[in-house]
Amino acid sequence: MSSGGQRFYVETLGCPKNQVDSDKLIGTLLADGMVPVDEAEDADLVVVNTCAFIEDARRESIDTILALDERRTTGSRLVVTGCMAERYGDELATALPEVDLVAGFGVPVAPVARKTIPVSSTPLPSFDLLNLPRPRSSSPWAYVKIAEGCDRTCGFCAIPSFRGPQRSRDVSAILAEVEQLEAREIVLVAQDLASYGKDRPDELGAGSIVALVDEVASRVDRTRLLYLYPSDLSDDLIDAICRTGVPYFDLSLQHVSKALLRRMRRWGDGERFLNRIDDIRRREPEAAFRSNFIVGYPGETEEDHDELLSFVERAQLDWCGFFAYSDEEGTHAHDLDQHVPISLVRERLAELTEMQDAITARRRDDLIGTTLKVLVDEEGVARSHREAPEIDGIVEVPRELAVREFHDVRVTAALGPDLVAEAL
Repeated sequence: MSSGGQRFYVETLGCPKNQVDSDKLIGTLLADGMVPVDEAEDADLVVVNTCAFIEDARRESIDTILALDERRTTGSRLVVTGCMAERYGDELATALPEVDLVAGFGVPVAPVARKTIPVSSTPLPSFDLLNLPRPRSSSPWAYVKIAEGCDRTCGFCAIPSFRGPQRSRDVSAILAEVEQLEAREIVLVAQDLASYGKDRPDELGAGSIVALVDEVASRVDRTRLLYLYPSDLSDDLIDAICRTGVPYFDLSLQHVSKALLRRMRRWGDGERFLNRIDDIRRREPEAAFRSNFIVGYPGETEEDHDELLSFVERAQLDWCGFFAYSDEEGTHAHDLDQHVPISLVRERLAELTEMQDAITARRRDDLIGTTLKVLVDEEGVARSHREAPEIDGIVEVPRELAVREFHDVRVTAALGPDLVAEAL
């Protein structure tokens, strides 16, 4: 049956990598002649791209599926895809009779009125989203996924079990997508960004992430990197990031206690991280830093928590996220002892968040009176190199400043994580 003229609606949950997957699915549906709509009530096909990283994300995915089922019209089809479909295909199809299709990325999403179980048991999907076309970016920036999957064995993470091993894309395919998007800022993402090319050393060469960053930066005004594993943050990569004119370092640290990091099956410790951050700041005083930390991983002691508090105070990062440990079935941590009581986890989260909020506010206050070059994302909303889209604060600017253009502005005030600026 032809899908021409049928209408579709896509709801995306989770991380930027999921947004890229949704864009690829949208590109496929558009190529099939389908028409996008803004409301699920108007769609013949409703797609939910789910997240399954932690328990809260899974709960949000289920709530969204049920809410969209109530909103959709009679005769429409409800499709669930993404990480939950990959990881829990059989269970999901059984638990949600409301859903017409549970489709992992191993099978194409298609408007068919039958229930299908994904082929998530296969090592690699036959329908890989990586190199599918996608529409021109509707905003001045766009995410570009340069690889899929992960070869690491972090104790808390189940992603490799359903996303598979790392598969790096061809440079030519990435650059073609960059040009197709016509965005002013490209944000490179992957499960393990700095390991790009390590799975294809003969084809892509050693240090291929550096060459890729340079190639992308030669084609767009801004190139930003998200999710850098600290052990792979080489001097060459630091230099390449600084060359882009966007010295923004999103470091996946997760904790700073050496003993706990080893229990997490992770590399590094607080002193190594601090030394690296100091080294980057010496090279580029305008560098901005973001990181995320897990609180309450099994075995986390008061000493470990105090060590993390001390690190946060000393590092003075621009942005930080703190997340309660989520016990994921099938991970190394699932079978560990010394689980931390949730009441204590909440106390630690509150203490860390309060400290970091004050640090972020001080660092934003320090920018008052300075001049920034900003990209206007929409009327009255802009970002400098210090703010990643959808994640960090914003710069409020006069509404008359042209969207999709760069402007020089002077910061006049700071409102928590956000800045207020006037045009020069």
